[in-house]
Amino acid sequence: MQPVETLPADPSPLLWAALPVAAYLVGSFPTAHLLARSRGVDLGTVGSRNYGATNLGRTLGRPWGIACFAVDAAKGAIPVLAAGWLLGALGASPGGVPPQVAWCWLATAAGGIVGHTLSPWIGFKGGKGVATGFGALAAMWPVLTVPAMIALAVWIVLVLLFRMVSLASMVAAVAVPCAVLAGALGANGPAGVRAVVPFLAASSLIAAFVVFKHRSNIARIRAGTESKVLQKKPAPAESTP
Repeated sequence: MQPVETLPADPSPLLWAALPVAAYLVGSFPTAHLLARSRGVDLGTVGSRNYGATNLGRTLGRPWGIACFAVDAAKGAIPVLAAGWLLGALGASPGGVPPQVAWCWLATAAGGIVGHTLSPWIGFKGGKGVATGFGALAAMWPVLTVPAMIALAVWIVLVLLFRMVSLASMVAAVAVPCAVLAGALGANGPAGVRAVVPFLAASSLIAAFVVFKHRSNIARIRAGTESKVLQKKPAPAESTP
């Protein structure tokens, strides 16, 4: 006989309250703001005026942006990993995570993303949730880890093709629920989709939130004025004697 997978117990009211709040506080750490301030720069007054890794990288240089992305991803991942362990969901298959446990786990991920975008330490401003959202979803092992990795691959390809981080971020966010749906259908058909309904619904809401946060970028993309990355700066013209 094959062993029966033990389902995690439904979370207590204390966990329902504590986990999302703790994730919000961790996510609210204003990484880009503090890194920029360490160099005497106020991100709220330069570039896109966004407190995220992309604006930091454009302002201070690519290494600063990469470092900020890594820290912001960790802000999303650490609370979700801790919550998954406490809830008994970490490592469980989609069918092995009861709905109440799944929603509490997802609420923890959402808390970190909201904390990053609405940080109380900088007047409820922040980034656009891409790095923190990636870290949070990738930490939901194994249910959303593979979709998050697919989204990262999509992001890299689109940045290389179009040089627009905003466009790549929006498409990558939408790729997550698409990958969840495709994986569930491919594995078990309609029954597989039923098993991942909470994760499919939540990743769809997160994708919609990311797109909403990029609405100003959408306007610039349509106008042809969106900033691009990975482009060589033109050499300065030589002055004639």
